[in-house]
This record gives sequence, C-alpha cells and structure tokens, in this order.
Amino acid sequence: MAQFGKASSKRGKPSYSMSILGVTIVLFFVGIFGWLFLSASSYINGLKEDVKVVAYLQKNARQSDVDSLLTYISAKPYTKTAEYVDKEKAKQNWLSSNEGEFKELLDENPLPASIDFHLNSGYVQKDSMAAIKADLLQRILVVQGVDYPEALVAKMGGIMRWILIVLIVLASIFSLLSIILIDNTIRLAMYSNRFLIKTMQMVGATKGYIARPMNIRAIINGAIAAVIAIGVIYGLIVLFEYFLPYLKDLRNNGSLILLFLILIVLGIGITLFSTHRSISKYLRMKLDELY
Repeated sequence: MAQFGKASSKRGKPSYSMSILGVTIVLFFVGIFGWLFLSASSYINGLKEDVKVVAYLQKNARQSDVDSLLTYISAKPYTKTAEYVDKEKAKQNWLSSNEGEFKELLDENPLPASIDFHLNSGYVQKDSMAAIKADLLQRILVVQGVDYPEALVAKMGGIMRWILIVLIVLASIFSLLSIILIDNTIRLAMYSNRFLIKTMQMVGATKGYIARPMNIRAIINGAIAAVIAIGVIYGLIVLFEYFLPYLKDLRNNGSLILLFLILIVLGIGITLFSTHRSISKYLRMKLDELY
C-alpha cells in the first residue's frame, strides 16, 4: 500500500524535462534565425557603407574653403567618414590600384584634389545621394564635380530592400510558428497534470493556490530553456567565427544581447502564459471531461 502511494505521488508530480527540452529547441531555432537576420543586416549595411562619394575640388580652390567644405561634409548626418585627399595622395591611390609608373604615362599629375567620404547606410539610396550631389555642386568655387557609382546604388537599393522585406516576413512567420510550438509543448506537458489540478480543486484549493507554484515553475523552466538555448547559440556563433573570421566583423554585440534578452522574455512569457491558460482550462472542466 505504501509503495502504491509512492508510485501515485511520483505520477502526480509534474514532469518538466520534456517541456524544457521542447522550449529549448524552439528558442534555439528562433535565436539562430535571429542571428542570421542580424548578420545579413550587418552585411547589407557594410556593403552600403563601402560606397564612396568623391567631391573633386577646383584647381584654384583656397585651402580655407577646402577646410570649410570638409567641416561641412563631416558635420552632416549622412556622413560616416570623410577625408581630404590632396593631389599627391590621389596619385598614390592611383598607383596602388593601377599597374605601371605614373611618369611613364604623364609628365605631370593631372589628378585633382578631392574630399572622399562614405555615407551612413540609411542614406545610400538613389534619391538621397542625388540630393547630396546637388547640394555639393552648388559650391562652384570649391567643387568641380561629384562622383559615385550611380548605377550600383540604383541597383543596390532595390535588391537590398527586397532582401530585408523577405527577411522580415520570414522572421515574423518563424516567430509566430515558434510561439505556437512553445504553446503546444507546454499544453502537452500540462495535460499530464490535469488530474492533479482537478484533485486540488476538489479538496478546496483556490485557483491562486493551485496556479502559483506551477506559474513560478513555468517562469523557472522558461528561463532555464532560454539560458540553455542562448549558451548553445553563442557557442555556435563562436565556432562559426573561428572557421569564418569575417563573421566577427558582422557581429553587433548590442544587437546580439538584445536578441538574447528577447529569447529570455519569449521563453518565460510564452511558458507562463501557456501554463496559466492550461490551468484555467482544466479548472473549468468537469471531471468526466478530463478523460
């Protein structure tokens, strides 16, 4: 009789290991997809910020005007980096990207001085760059021309926009599916405890008394699942970066921490919500309906 009581007690205790495992797996895939999304976004932004705008200067431009223009460009919100390139540096840049000696082709240096600058990724689009070019060309005493790869920018804008839209749509769908999967995992775990919940209600326990320990356990389980998933994800990120070093340049630690916080909130929030909803459901059901 004592053995039967012990066996019944063991069967009555909630089993959380499978629910933790299920939630961990779902959060792992959510985290991996989130990391891929962040890496793709960083890669796209990097490509945009590699586009260089060159403002060629007039031959007779005064140095004070050049310095004023450099300050003006550097202060603009669209500017990421800006530098003054004199004729000698322009020559060295040409030599580093072309074969042959400069003097073999020309007796004197025809390259104009310039201000070279890169834009923040949000401004690398056709309309924004056209407006920037038009603004600089108004300074006719200093600027003789503005050059950037217009065809590339026009093509890049459309392609990047569609890539981001597709990634956002996929992220939304995957997040929704993940929430549903976590919910179903917790509901299945709580299903095995339906008689325990009903028995406690029948002996006079209040809803709050029944739900409180299970809700606390749900919070703990969600946090454990999230921490395990985060640990595995971070380990994989470090492993990938070891074999593919360029991935380190794509990592944004702030965004990665935000992703991990989202996983913790998602794990705890959905686990708690699903647990509490299941408890309420079984408390409303009649005993015969539990079979």
